[in-house]
Amino acid sequence: MNSRMLLFLLLAAGVVCFGARAHAQGADAQALLSKNPSTDPVRAFVAEELARSQPNLRSEFTVGEVDSHLHLAACEKTEAFLRPGSRLWGHGFVGFRCTTKPNWSISIPVEVRLYGPGFVTAHNLPVNSTITPSDLRSAEIELTSEQSGVVVDMAQAEDRVTTRALDAGQVVPLNALRLVPVVGQGDPVKLVGVGSGFSISTDGVALTNAADGETVRVRTDSGRTLTGIARKNRVVEVNF
Repeated sequence: MNSRMLLFLLLAAGVVCFGARAHAQGADAQALLSKNPSTDPVRAFVAEELARSQPNLRSEFTVGEVDSHLHLAACEKTEAFLRPGSRLWGHGFVGFRCTTKPNWSISIPVEVRLYGPGFVTAHNLPVNSTITPSDLRSAEIELTSEQSGVVVDMAQAEDRVTTRALDAGQVVPLNALRLVPVVGQGDPVKLVGVGSGFSISTDGVALTNAADGETVRVRTDSGRTLTGIARKNRVVEVNF
């Protein structure tokens, strides 16, 4: 065997060995998480975090699959974590990273369902129904079913009307309710103004609809337009 052939064989063997070592030093991302489901670090993290942050709520969660094409370098120490601004609520992600070299980080999809006391509709509610206590009943509900939140306190439904029809037994999304206007467009209103060392009271006409505490534009008898805070009994507060 000549020297060139020997050199070629040695180089080929070296490439094969290097490839084997490189593969051994890496790991399929999903396999890294699910070698032992009972000690899956992401599942353990989610369970511990929910027990800490939501101790009074019943919880269920599922951990999604990692991209099957993702190949991670071997790591001596890993940890699961929540990224800044994220929380375990509905659909989301948990971070999973290597805290030693080579410092990789990935996101794992999770879905968290939390159950606790709240309210559901006692009967069908058409759109524009004004909510009364008899329209709702208490029940255990999925608090995470709506991204905007659901009614868990009767005060959240007081002085509100439905913006869409709700079926009997349905959880009540907060974004399905709006405040009942205390001032309507064209309504005569009493303007009550307070300034430095003086107060005034005059009549006007509301130019927009507004709920209690919302801003409303009012035209006075003199033709001047002011902006104030709508209150019950068609009162508008104006600060000068």
